[in-house]
Amino acid sequence: MLYSEAKQGRTFIIRLEDEEVVHQTLEKFAVDHDIKSAALIVLGGADKGSTLVVGPQKGRTLPVMPMQHELYEAHEVTGTGTIFPDENNNPVLHLHMACGREENTVTGCVREGVKVWHVMEVVLFEITATTATRKPDPEIGFKLLVP
Repeated sequence: MLYSEAKQGRTFIIRLEDEEVVHQTLEKFAVDHDIKSAALIVLGGADKGSTLVVGPQKGRTLPVMPMQHELYEAHEVTGTGTIFPDENNNPVLHLHMACGREENTVTGCVREGVKVWHVMEVVLFEITATTATRKPDPEIGFKLLVP
């Protein structure tokens, strides 16, 4: 386990609007408000055609081969995630959502493009006094959190 200590900064209440792309909108918000690091919770609706990364094709095989799932209709969503800067000091959102419709639920990462269906609510908790970053891991192929 790796860890570091940090402090909580500002708290933002955000309403994402119809058809906004979640990761793009929240990363731009972070830039616009000089947010380097944050934790967030999300709830609302994801639109038809949104794409989730839903897992590797083969468990522990390297390199990791991601799988994608496209939502076939609007879904209710709940999610949680973090923002930390990458090696170029750009904020990078890592957010997983559970997307449900009737008796079906799919969970995955939003980085391939989840679009808001009418409205999505976000509570963003800024994290300060931290040096945590996301650094590329060439073996896995992800930008991993380095606390």
